[in-house]
Order: sequence, then C-alpha cells, then structure tokens
Amino acid sequence: MSDAALQDAQDTDFTSGSGEDLRVVASDPWVWCLALPLIFGLLAAIRLTTPSTPFFDEVHYLPAARELLGLFGDGGEYINREHPLLGKELIALGMHLLGDNPLGWRIMPLIAGIIAVGASMRAIWHASHDRFATIAYGILLATGFHIFVHARIAMLDIFMVCFLALAAWQFAAAMREPETGRWRLALTGIAIGCALASKWNAVPLAMVPGLTFLAARLSAGRRRLIFSRRGVPVPGISLAEAFIWLGILPLAVYALTFAPGYWLGEYLRPSPLAEKGLIGFHQEILALQQQVLAPHSYQSTWLQWVSNTRGIWYLYEFTDNAQRGVLLIGNPLTMLLGLPALLWCLITGFWRNDWAKVGVVAGYAVSLGLWLIAPKPVQFYYHYVVPSCFLLAALALSLSDIYRSAKYRWISYTALGGSVAMFAVFFPILTAAPLEGPMSFANWTWIAGWR
Repeated sequence: MSDAALQDAQDTDFTSGSGEDLRVVASDPWVWCLALPLIFGLLAAIRLTTPSTPFFDEVHYLPAARELLGLFGDGGEYINREHPLLGKELIALGMHLLGDNPLGWRIMPLIAGIIAVGASMRAIWHASHDRFATIAYGILLATGFHIFVHARIAMLDIFMVCFLALAAWQFAAAMREPETGRWRLALTGIAIGCALASKWNAVPLAMVPGLTFLAARLSAGRRRLIFSRRGVPVPGISLAEAFIWLGILPLAVYALTFAPGYWLGEYLRPSPLAEKGLIGFHQEILALQQQVLAPHSYQSTWLQWVSNTRGIWYLYEFTDNAQRGVLLIGNPLTMLLGLPALLWCLITGFWRNDWAKVGVVAGYAVSLGLWLIAPKPVQFYYHYVVPSCFLLAALALSLSDIYRSAKYRWISYTALGGSVAMFAVFFPILTAAPLEGPMSFANWTWIAGWR
C-alpha cells in the first residue's frame, strides 16, 4: 500500500480505539458542564421578575412579541422590523406559556443563558480536551457579567449567543469525533441559521465553520477537492456535502423563521414581508440597520469595550418599592486579564499548533472586527457580548497552561477566585437588588465611564 493510500485509510478509520481515547473519556468534565450552568441558572433566576415593568430595550421587543402572539387578530402591526424574528418569537413563546408578565417575558432568555454556558463549555472541551480549561471557562462565563445580565432581560443578544455556542459545540465535536460528523454538521448548520435569525451580529461568525472546512481541505491538497471524503477537518464528509450543511441549511433555517411574518399585519392586509417578499424585505432591514441614530449618552467605541471603561445602566430608578439598578459592564478583573491571555494564545497557539487557542483568538478578532467596519455610527457596549466570550475562552486556556506548573498553580486558582469575588461584589446591581438610596450607584461606579 502506498503512503498516500495508507494516509487515506487512516483518515477514514473511525472505529479503532486507544488508551488515549479512554483517558479522554474518563477526564471529560461532563458533570461540571451540567452543574455550572445549573448554578448559573439558579443565581440568574434571583429577582428575575424585578423590575415588574419593562426596562431598557424590553420596551422595543415586548411589543413586537405581543404582535406575534396576536398575528391573526385585528389591528396587528409588523413592528421592530430592523431585526429578524426568531428572538422575538422565542420571547413570545415564553409569554404564551407563562403569560404576559415579567416571568413570561424573561423565562426564555434565562433558558438561553443556561444553554449558552453549557454549550460553550462543551465547545471548549471538544476543541481542546482540556479538563481544567473547560471548568475554568464555565466559571469565567458564569461570573463574567455579560451572559448573566442578558439572561435576565428580554433582549435578542442572549439568543444569538446561545445558538452560536451550540454551533461551536457541534462543529468542534464533529472535528473531534468524525464518526458523528454528519449529524453534528447538520446541527451546526441549524444552530447557525437560528443565530442569524436572532440577530444579524452573528453574520461574520456564521461563515467561520464553512470557511474553516474549505481552508482545511485546501491545505490537504486533495486532487478531488470537491467530492473527496478524506482528510481533515471531518473525515467522511466531502466539501460538497459540507456546503449543504454549513451553507444551504443555515439559510433555509433562517428563511423559515420568517414564516409568521408573512401573516403579521393589520387585519386582512398583507404584511410588509408578504408585500415585498423575503429579499425585498431584507433591503428594508438593511436600510434600518444603517440609519443614522441620534447621539446617545450611553454610546461607546470598541476601544472602550476592550478596556471595559464604558458601561450601560439598563436600569436605575425607584421601582418595585425600592431604588434598584442593573449595570452592564464586564467583570473588572477578567475583562483585563483576558487581553494578555489573547496574546498568549495567539503566540503559543501557532508555536504549538494548538488550534483551540488559535480558534478563540480568531473568533475574538472576527466578532470584534465587525464593529470596526460596521456602518453603524452609534454603537453600544452590549455589542461586545460575543467577543467577551472568546476573550474568556482565551483566559481559560491560558490559566490551564499556568495550572500545569505546580509551582504557579495558585495563580490559576486566584484568578478564578477573583472572578467569583468580583461577581459577588457586583451581584446587587446585576440582579436589581434593593439599594439604600439614589446615590448608591457610587458604590460600584469605580470609574467615570461606569456612571
């Protein structure tokens, strides 16, 4: 047998086991991947129904969800047209199940946040097979503020993050376990479509799995590039088939989520979507996304996001019989520790051919790079939610490198403990707890940009 034929046979051998495989299975922190999201969910559920009235951008999405609930009734209107429908459909599902009340508004974001933490942990496990990094990532995500705050409010961002995390999990698992590659790539495509249908911010990352597959096959130098089923990243799957799962399927799922919009409109009148068609209606979405907004007191720049120097008060008022507040910033410790961690992952990732590290750096660059070129003159810190997830992944992988050195292992534990401690300090203004009075915000606004 020639060397090339031998390599091809090895590429498609899914059945042979090894001692290393057994050790990996034994070290899989799947219990942690269940326990940490559950703990996150229990903490995020505290005062979930407070405030009892809509706050921040709930005032935009709740009316849109109500119109979806009454889409066959009299007087409906297609509002909040600048965003796709899936996130609002999920909010409407919660309202359908539990009523038009604070619990109904916020139950689906809470569930999405729990899934996002668990799926992100599974993604980094399959990408790295690093037990410590997986557990550390769960702790860092749960205490990193971004996911926590958005799991408690009826906005669209948490649904986008949830589906992106599911896509990352399934794509990483398809590469790690190619015998399951076909159905995992299909699930990846479905999750990508749902992420796009939640918020367009997912567009740059939606292209990454397909481009990764293409780049890997090009690097393998296969003569039958399109139809060969041999070689990385998923042996057994041809480039043509991968295009179906990672290209066509996401678009089909995305289009399907707009189905209710064809009937949403005033009584016996076609909706704007029915009038213009899916492509024509997207021209309107694009125009609305690019509209010039008036300057806002909470607007910020990507440099302020990276340095964690500009926050947003989602709530600060006397409500539900007390002064309460909800502040969106990143965890003051880990948002800064994550920056050198990104550099460390970039250098050691290429030096050691550690593609998990290279991947999180690429994910951070792609998701943040969107906002460097996006034609939106007014931007806000919540646009940093996806980059922050990659930043914390880089920190988790870097802490794992330190953990392997017995002499400096305490540094890893200290960083994780510090993240939890910061979370505890800020917990009252992450969960709308009762405050002492109108000036209580000063206890947490350590810099001017957080005021």
